[in-house]
Parts: sequence; structure tokens; C-alpha cells
Amino acid sequence: MSKIHPISGDKSPPKPDWIRVPAPTSRGYTQTAELMRGLSLNTVCEEAACPNIGECWDRKHATVMILGSVCTRACAFCNVKTGRPDALDPDEPNHVAEAASALGLAHMVITSVDRDDLADGGAAQFAACIARLRECSPTTTIEVLTPDFLHKDGALETVVAAGPDVFNHNLETVPRLYPTVRPGARYFHSLRLLDQAKEMAPDLYTKSGIMVGFGETREEVMQVMDDLRSARVDFLTIGQYLRPTPRHIAVTEYVEPGRFEGYAALARAKGFAMVSSTPLTRSSFHAGEDFARLRASRHNKGD
Repeated sequence: MSKIHPISGDKSPPKPDWIRVPAPTSRGYTQTAELMRGLSLNTVCEEAACPNIGECWDRKHATVMILGSVCTRACAFCNVKTGRPDALDPDEPNHVAEAASALGLAHMVITSVDRDDLADGGAAQFAACIARLRECSPTTTIEVLTPDFLHKDGALETVVAAGPDVFNHNLETVPRLYPTVRPGARYFHSLRLLDQAKEMAPDLYTKSGIMVGFGETREEVMQVMDDLRSARVDFLTIGQYLRPTPRHIAVTEYVEPGRFEGYAALARAKGFAMVSSTPLTRSSFHAGEDFARLRASRHNKGD
């Protein structure tokens, strides 16, 4: 089902040179695509039309998207299909582990669609994927990028108890813009989710990110940083929103690279242990390398 938003149809400004990326054509990209097809796995790289797919897949990096390819929500920025969800695949945890092994991944990112139709929001499937990965590829570190599990008692506990190395949940935008950008979610619920994850497992690395270009102000971005630091989040990502289709919310502004650098400096000054802030930053872009640096930093500090 396509998503048509009341604010769609507005014109976005023309894309600047710094946001353009070449079309993927490499052999590594093709091999990764064939592997994902063979294992019947969805990837957020494709479903969300990520601009970094060519680079990541050429390097045999991919973010698997579990719980099907159809989301129960209709966020104004997201290219994932909305409609009747797919049936859960009981073999999905095995396929995720097979992909990690075939790609030789040191770090794997697992995300999902929202599954408000499920009693646990899909938390048990996240846990099963983590467990299977631990069995089949014990040296692979695991990052989960979860939905908010809104009103699903015990869902967060299930995921955290499974022992991922990184718990990621994106705020996506500033509180003022939630009604138009992320209408099915609640800003302070998402913030509390991150705080609770740290409460449950103090040594767990937590991560969150936002997109800019929706019309937010610098002051609002700074407030999000402060809110995330209050929730003890370790890692912040900031990237440019790119409109997937004319049916989605328009880009208000293409933020210049220098402002991203300024946001990164502010975030580091506020105490984030790791920051990625560039126009093409996405939650899982260079996630493995960033996590390795984050873990080394904590180790060197003796935390």
C-alpha cells in the first residue's frame, strides 16, 4: 500500500552536489544482493532507499530487516511499505545467522518494521535472531535498531535480556515535528525506551539518531542532544533527510556540511562518546567501525 501524506506534494529544493551518490554497479554489490535474495531476507538498505547502499554492499555490509517487509505504521519520511503485515518466518533467525557467516561480518545490524499487530511487537523474533547469531557466529558483535514497542509490556526487557552489544532506537526528529513526521510515535516514549534500556543493562551501549532538513531549528537539535544525554545515550547519529518519493514529506532544507560539523562538535562537548554527523550519515552506515572505536574508547578509559 502506498502512503500519501497531507503534506506531500510540496516541492523540495534541488539536491546539492554534496548529497549526490553514484548508482551501485560493483560486483560486491551484486553478490550481496544475490545472497540476501537467496536467504529470503529483507534489508533496510533497499526498503528505505538508503543512499549508501552501493558503498555498504560493495564492502559486504548490510542491515537486515526482520519481521517482514510491511510496516503497520505510515511515517511521513519512510519508504517502507505500509499495510497488512507479513506472516512471521520461523526460519528468519537461521537466515540472519547464515548471512552473517557468508558475509564474514564482524558486526551485524538487525532492524525491523513496526509490528503493532503482534502482542510483543516482534521482540521475541529479535531475541531469537540474537541467540542464533551468538551460536553460529560468536565473534560477531550485534546491534539492534528496534521500533518503539509502544504499549507492549515486556518487549524491551526481552530484547535487552537477549544481550545485544548495541541497543539503537532512533528519535528521528525534534518533538515539535512528531505529529507530521512520526505521527504514530511519541517522542518522550522513545526517549524513555532508551533510558530504560540503560537502566536494565548499564554496560549496554545505547545509540540514537535524528534526521535534519524537516524545518527544525538549531536550538531544537541541541535540546534533543540534551535529552539523549539525560537518557545516558552513548552514540548519536545525525544525517540529512532525503525524500524517497513525491508522496513523502518534502525536504525543507539541505543542511550544509559545515553545519553538520558544528552539530558534531556540540554533541561531543555535551558528552556523547561517539558522534557521526554528515549529510549521508545513517544509523548503520559504518556501524561496525564506529562501534569498535566506541568500545576501544571505553576500554581505554577503564570504564
